[in-house]
Amino acid sequence: MKALILAAGLGTRLLPHTTQRPKPIFTLANTPLVEITIKRLIHVGCHEIVINTHHLHGQIEDFIQAKRFSIPVHVRYEPILLDTGGAIKNVRDIMGDSDFWVINSDIVTDLDLTKVWNFHKKGHWPATLVLHDDQRFNGVQINSDGFITGFPGINAPSPAPVELLAFTGVQILSPSIFNHMPEEKIFSSIDLYKTLCAGGGMVKACVMDHFYWQDVGTPAAYLDASLRQLFMTACTDPDEHFPGILPAATQTTNICDNITITALAGDGSDRKWFRLAHDDISYVVASHGIDAFGMGQTPPSPREIDAFINIGTHLYEQQIPVPKILGYDLFSGLVILEDLGDIHLQKVILDTHDPQKILKWYRAACDLIIDFSMCGGQGFDPGWTYQTPSYSRELILENECRYFVDAFLRGYLNLDIDFDSLFPPFNFIAGQCLDNALPGLMHRDMQSRNIMVTQDRLRIIDFQSARTGPMQYDVASLLIDPYVHVHLDTTMKESLLDHCAKAVNKRTGFDKKQFKKGYYYCTLTRNFQIIGAFSHLSKNRGKTWFEPFIRPALATLATAIHGVDIPDGGLLEKTITLALAATKQKE
Repeated sequence: MKALILAAGLGTRLLPHTTQRPKPIFTLANTPLVEITIKRLIHVGCHEIVINTHHLHGQIEDFIQAKRFSIPVHVRYEPILLDTGGAIKNVRDIMGDSDFWVINSDIVTDLDLTKVWNFHKKGHWPATLVLHDDQRFNGVQINSDGFITGFPGINAPSPAPVELLAFTGVQILSPSIFNHMPEEKIFSSIDLYKTLCAGGGMVKACVMDHFYWQDVGTPAAYLDASLRQLFMTACTDPDEHFPGILPAATQTTNICDNITITALAGDGSDRKWFRLAHDDISYVVASHGIDAFGMGQTPPSPREIDAFINIGTHLYEQQIPVPKILGYDLFSGLVILEDLGDIHLQKVILDTHDPQKILKWYRAACDLIIDFSMCGGQGFDPGWTYQTPSYSRELILENECRYFVDAFLRGYLNLDIDFDSLFPPFNFIAGQCLDNALPGLMHRDMQSRNIMVTQDRLRIIDFQSARTGPMQYDVASLLIDPYVHVHLDTTMKESLLDHCAKAVNKRTGFDKKQFKKGYYYCTLTRNFQIIGAFSHLSKNRGKTWFEPFIRPALATLATAIHGVDIPDGGLLEKTITLALAATKQKE
């Protein structure tokens, strides 16, 4: 038994991702597609395989050479694409007098290959094509004897209603197929089969059902297969629940289709979120998008996904209550996590009308911030961060103060105010944040939507932006959170701040007054960041659900700025007052 894997395509449906990596070495749960196919073929008894290549052929050749499979795996480079028929003809010397597989490299399936092989060996026809019912691709016609009679294509007009099926990209050919090939080198295998169909009884249909099949030639299809495979690798004992997308050749259970994939509401980032479930097993997946880097290339480091994995793993090992990372695939950009459910602190607070219960939840959240900062900071490697390694003066001025001016004042409100005119108070605020900081690990977005409530226990999510910085910033993020602003009055905020200052003093000896002073200035920088982000997301990214929270955040900023001393801060105060009026008018 031998095989040809068709891997010379250009991958145009997956552009721009295929400009630097050929589709056959796109990965599913860290295993390249072509390796998955090779291992399945070896499992069913294949003793020699050839792979045709063209686009970025060197990467496939290097990969095959490095793997050292248990059987000979050859790579045959086509300087000029020979099309599918020409590719088959081009390996005649290797196939000899053997029946052989021809399989597309961009399909994912748990098809029972042994059953297909036995089906083909019972007959004497030159070609067996595996067909199934898939409304997306149905375009092959068969007769009552199970032979293919034509390839009218999807939705092709027909003089009489006929049942059409889809070609899976899996076929077995007898050596006699070479006797029917044209003289030219470049031709389509489908055109060859159309010619054979005219003679009748030459191209057999092996119709299969109840199996998983996916053509991963598009981003959506690749994502679907990647999610399903990663789900199964995350199971503690996958064999107990399902054998995987690509199990032993005898597997025919259509288990992959039994995994429910549900898109979840996104956040301010470009990531997409999914919940994957099967029976009583449920995981959440964060999709960071397909990577564009080729084999052997070093990506600019670290990326968001790298920070997510490294920081999340570190926090979990430090016993910070974050979801456990169960697996990931760096190329597909997927990270699979423990499912914490759908209840976050915002919902709990909005549904609670008892101030004492609200204070109880928030005291627990404050204690969690202290643990996150102190315990999470132990052994933390700044090299894990993907934005900046620390909360610095430059970050405050550029990513928060200038962001506030450019995205909100100028971009959202169209006010003619420049950053340089407000630089002196901004620079002073930044200095006060840092001079009065209790250093530790800061989350940088510790608001109520990033704290989940699971079985009455608080759990932290969205931790990939963590870096070293003032603990007070996270306390400010929690207490001035515009999502729940109506449920926390000034008295409650001061009570919670006092709780934090006392707890920190008891654990570290850090001065309570200095802790509070740092907090008050952090409320300003945090608000600058919130308002800038909400303005940018609602105006430029179409995420208008952030817009209703701009004015509450601005009102909090207006109150906070009057509670601190800022030399030359008059212009900033006037600007915020002007912005409040402009925001109200805009509404």
